[in-house]
Amino acid sequence: MTTINRSTHIRLTSHPGAQAPVRFPIRWGNADPLKRGPVIGTVSNPADRNTVGTHGGSYSLYRALAVSSGALNPIQRPDFRNTAPVTPIGPHPQWSEPGRIVSLDPFGHLAAQIFADRIAEGVDIRPTIAITKARLTMIELHEAIRLKRLPIDGAIVHDNGDVAVTKAAIDPVWHLPGIAGRFGVSEEQLRRTLFEQTGGMYPELVTRPDLEVFLPPIGGMTLYIFGDPAALADPARRLACRVHDECNGSDVFGSDICTCRPYLVHGIEEAVKEAQAGGVGLIVYNRKEGRALGEVTKFLVYNARKRQEGGDQAATYFERTECVAGVQDARFQQLMPDVLHWLGITKIDRFVSMSDMKFDAITGSGIAIGERVPIPDELIPIDARVEMEAKKAAGYFTADAPPTADELAHTIGRSLEKY
Repeated sequence: MTTINRSTHIRLTSHPGAQAPVRFPIRWGNADPLKRGPVIGTVSNPADRNTVGTHGGSYSLYRALAVSSGALNPIQRPDFRNTAPVTPIGPHPQWSEPGRIVSLDPFGHLAAQIFADRIAEGVDIRPTIAITKARLTMIELHEAIRLKRLPIDGAIVHDNGDVAVTKAAIDPVWHLPGIAGRFGVSEEQLRRTLFEQTGGMYPELVTRPDLEVFLPPIGGMTLYIFGDPAALADPARRLACRVHDECNGSDVFGSDICTCRPYLVHGIEEAVKEAQAGGVGLIVYNRKEGRALGEVTKFLVYNARKRQEGGDQAATYFERTECVAGVQDARFQQLMPDVLHWLGITKIDRFVSMSDMKFDAITGSGIAIGERVPIPDELIPIDARVEMEAKKAAGYFTADAPPTADELAHTIGRSLEKY
C-alpha cells in the first residue's frame, strides 16, 4: 500500500488572509510563457497553487478516493518523460491578443517542457493539453470507402479502412477577468455566482481576487485533426471543420432520436475528404452533454416531449426543455471559438454545421466562414426530424425557407408518438 504523506493541519481558505501570496503569479496574455507563469492547480503542495480549483477538476473526487483509500500518494509527482506533443501547435499571434483566449491555457501542451527547471525543483506543474496520434475505426467510414466516397490513399485512409488522426485533449483553464468580459458581467458578479452555484465549494472565488485563474470541475474537449496540423493556421490551405457538442446516447450508442451521430460522422467524412484534397479537417468535440444541462435532464426532457398531449412536436420542442431545465440551452457558445484561435485558425472554408449560435460565435470572434454544410436529408433519422424542424424554425441554417408555425404543427408533429 502507498504511504500517504499529509499534514495534520488544515488551512481553510474561507477567509481572506488564510493563504500567503502566490509564489508564481500568472500574467495572463503575456506572449512569453516564462513571464506569463505556470498554471499550478494541484493539491500536493498547496503553498504553490496559483489558481482556484485543481487540475482534472471533473476527476478530482476520484483522485480523492484514490488518496483516501491509500492507492495514491498525494505528493506523487508525474514523470513527464516522452509525453511531449507529437506535433507542434503554435505559438500563434492570437495567444497574446487581449481577450482572445480566456477559457484554456495556450501553453498548456508545453508546460512540462517550458517549466522543466521548476518541475525539477519540485514545483508540481502539469500540462492541461496533451497531443498524440491514433487511428479511427468507424463502420460508417468503412462504408464510405466501400461506396468509393473516400479513396484509400495509404497516408490518411489506410488499406484496412482506418483513418489517421492527430488528437488533442484539452482541460478548461478559465481566466476569470476574461470570462467576465466575454459575457459582459463584472468579475465580482461572476465570482460570486460561481461560488453560490457550486454550493460554496470554492471560497477562494470570493476571498482571493488575486487568483485570477479557475480550473472548473467540468469536462474539456478533444480535437481530431485530419491531415497536416500545420495547415490549420495556413490561410492558403482549405479547412473543413465541425464543432460538435457531446451526445453520448447518439454519438456512442446510436440512439436515433437526434442527428448527433449522423452529423458527427458526416463531419468526419468531410474533414477526411478535405485532408485528402490537400487541405486539413478538424473536429472539435466538446463535453457539453444535453446542451450542457446534463444527461439526466436530457432524458427527463425526452419523456416530457413524448408524453405531452399530441405527442412529440417541433412546435413545442424547445418549450419542453425550458419547462424541465428552466433554460433552452446552457452551452452559450461565447467560449467555443477560443480553441480555434489556439490553433491559429483565421478562416474556415467549409463549416459542417447548421447551428446559428456556433456560426455567430465564430464569425463574431473574427474568424471568417465560407460555405455552411448542412446534414444531408437522407442522414436524418425519422425520429430526429422533430428536432431538426424545430431548430430550423429557431434559426438553424437551411438552404430552404424555414418551416412556418402551421407547418410545424402539421408536418412532422407526431413522429415519436409511438413511444
